[in-house]
Amino acid sequence: MKRKMHVVASVLAVTLSLTSLVACGKAGDSTSTTSPSASAATGGASTAKDTITALLPPVSPNYQKNFEQMSKDFTALYPNLTLKIEQASWEDVKQKLDTQVNAGSPPDIAFGGSDGIPKYIEQGLLMDISDTATPDMINDYDKAPLEYMKNGKGLYGFPAYMEVHALGGNKAFLEKAGIDWKKVQTNGWTYDEFRDAIKKGVVTENGKTRYGFVFAVKGVAAVDYLGIMAKNAGMPNAFNKDLKYAYTSKNYLGLLKDLRQLIDDGSMPKELSSVDAGKRWNMFLTGQTMITGKGLATFENSAKTNNAKITANDGSAVKDSIPVDYIVLPAPTFQGAKPSASTVVDGYMAFRGKKEPTAEHKANVVKAAYFLASGKVAATTNNDLFAANITQSGKKEAANMKIDRNPDNVLAVENMLKNATPARSDIPSDLSAKAIKLETEVIVPKFQGLIAGEVTPEAMYEAVKTAAIAAFGADGVVKD
Repeated sequence: MKRKMHVVASVLAVTLSLTSLVACGKAGDSTSTTSPSASAATGGASTAKDTITALLPPVSPNYQKNFEQMSKDFTALYPNLTLKIEQASWEDVKQKLDTQVNAGSPPDIAFGGSDGIPKYIEQGLLMDISDTATPDMINDYDKAPLEYMKNGKGLYGFPAYMEVHALGGNKAFLEKAGIDWKKVQTNGWTYDEFRDAIKKGVVTENGKTRYGFVFAVKGVAAVDYLGIMAKNAGMPNAFNKDLKYAYTSKNYLGLLKDLRQLIDDGSMPKELSSVDAGKRWNMFLTGQTMITGKGLATFENSAKTNNAKITANDGSAVKDSIPVDYIVLPAPTFQGAKPSASTVVDGYMAFRGKKEPTAEHKANVVKAAYFLASGKVAATTNNDLFAANITQSGKKEAANMKIDRNPDNVLAVENMLKNATPARSDIPSDLSAKAIKLETEVIVPKFQGLIAGEVTPEAMYEAVKTAAIAAFGADGVVKD
């Protein structure tokens, strides 16, 4: 699965101001409540039939199994409206969406990362809903995650969850290596401390090697690894506060050297470039690595599920897997930088076609997006993910749902959220789009070459620097 989930800690730990959003003047239900039926009141008086389309991947293990019920529940709330869901896999959802966007006929709603918003704004088909989302919808949210769905003053959808990208450790292996994981959860660790720890995690038994650390880097997953670590190397975003491109900093070169060093140490496999997300998780469950990344809230749930299958001995567990007590760990800091935890906010983006939608259809799209992102749907999905809820309506629905999480892991996520990377809605969409293009065309292939031992850190740094100056100008990049 792609990534994601959310924090079991309160996202109010992240203090971000939220610009007030005003609903449009269309008449509707004025009842003050956080339930989706009352909150999604925009254009409530209309009885005209309408269909809203949504392109949705498997957000949680059981998410797509609930599509039929979700559509029924939506029509029960709005008898004149139909929610038509197109199912997609994580592997093809982005391609499907891009194909439809390029054809000028995207779905009304698509699930994806908030970091993709600038790209779709530049293509002209993402829909600003700040004039249509009602105050009840806006006020249902914790403030921090909603910021991620904004660009400038525009709001382009509703977030589903906010999660921290962490690492995950095997408790037994950590303790065998003499690592005080509780201390790390509380205080974090520097690159030197992390490097020393994963060296101790390398063990050879019966001719097989257990590595100290494995991260999925095959394909576009390479940029996840680099991006998460860059935030902890003094570069929390591709642009600094002066809107200068940050990856031309000397810290970037230092980071590249450090990440290559972990492979040269033997703490990570030399074949790391061939490790995708599935293989990375398989290696963790079969005891081939002490620490894995990126570690997400749902991984604890997945590990417990596999443990139960091992106990049942019914043949459904991952082949050759062992019982694992999953421990959440922060990423290390680099170059003496302060911690800046990588947060991920994914959600339901609102799209329009080439033709301007009617105010009524736009209001219906907002109702559907909010329905998916709040209340019972959000609570059910986030519970499946081991993720906390970011709406009051979701929290209310989740109150009677059981969730079995390691309290140490809950506290670890809370600690990371205190240093969460803030949203940057101030970055112009054209700059963000250029940065995404540079990342795709230069950073990803060069970093894959670096991981494979085909490109040196210095060569990659110079390639990124050259491309950045070409894209942003000599005065538009960091010089230090």
